Amino acid sequence: MVKLPRNAEIWLAPYIADRLRHRTTNAVPLRRVWLAITDHWEPFWRGADFTLASARVRRWQEKWPRIASQLKDSAGNHPKYSFFYPEEQYHPELISVLAEMTRDGVADVEVHIHHDADGRPEFIRRMRTFCRRLSEEHGLLRTVDGRVVFGFIHGNWALNNSRPDGRWCGLNDEIAILRELGCYADFTMPSGASPTQARTLNTIYWCRDDVAKPKSYDTGEAAIPGAGLRSKLLMIPGPFGLRWRERLIPRMETGELAVYDPPSPYRVRRWFDLAPRLGADLFIKLYSHGTQEANSERLLNQDLLNVYRWVSATATELHADTFFVSAWQMFRAVSALCEGRDPVHAAIVSNTASGFDKQSAEISVSHR
Repeated sequence: MVKLPRNAEIWLAPYIADRLRHRTTNAVPLRRVWLAITDHWEPFWRGADFTLASARVRRWQEKWPRIASQLKDSAGNHPKYSFFYPEEQYHPELISVLAEMTRDGVADVEVHIHHDADGRPEFIRRMRTFCRRLSEEHGLLRTVDGRVVFGFIHGNWALNNSRPDGRWCGLNDEIAILRELGCYADFTMPSGASPTQARTLNTIYWCRDDVAKPKSYDTGEAAIPGAGLRSKLLMIPGPFGLRWRERLIPRMETGELAVYDPPSPYRVRRWFDLAPRLGADLFIKLYSHGTQEANSERLLNQDLLNVYRWVSATATELHADTFFVSAWQMFRAVSALCEGRDPVHAAIVSNTASGFDKQSAEISVSHR
């Protein structure tokens, strides 16, 4: 008997349905592959002091720009690594390092937070203060239609109070709050074997928003090219599925880059098979915890080079272009497709050369 990962009752039936749907929806020839790496960036991981946290950040400052300089996508651009920085670990000196890499065009910064039963007013206060600091003190994030907007990853995967025990969130109306605060898209999923895993798999979608119930993002309305935007929170998940090679029992694929699950050509092929598609466009959203020493050792020595090169090579085999983008640029491409516009112009051409497009407002997040 095959032993499946934990909490399979949440995702197994939707996964089977996704695989059956995949046979028909992916009949359109692939034209573009969009690759973004969204890092759950935690320099003070495991209670590190400032000296250790700073060393972790400086290592990335030293090595990542060198890696990025060796890589170019189909538009001739270097990759923009997305650092989702946790609010509770804010330190101006460490943020300044990431802001410098952002100005140099090889990084971007978005919002991450760990919280637990702090209540609606306190959550809003923390988020607003953090976003204001990133914007006003460091020149990060963007101002769209007069307000600061941000991409979001929830700590401990507990988006919208989705853990059965109610820990690490406590807000049944968190989806609505995020929209009110200016969140343009959520990048938390997939969470794999966690009970927080959404039932909607391998689909970019606008999630349901029931302010009285937890885990509203379980279901929603799929994004469709040309069908327009919606007024709900956009979910951009990474690839989710099973891998049947490499060991005797199936292994879960969630797009994580880690020392215990490094990239491989086989995994890249699984990403191409599992990741969300909008028509002829494939969106591969990967993630890591890059400040953890074991992970950074692998990522910064070879794994990141391998990921970008293998994805690009696989796309070339399929006669598709590849774009190495930030979370923001991925959102812009998705939005453009939904509005029937050119995603390359929206995500690539209309950005500044450095990618530091703080005032860019071509795509409104105040959806109809």
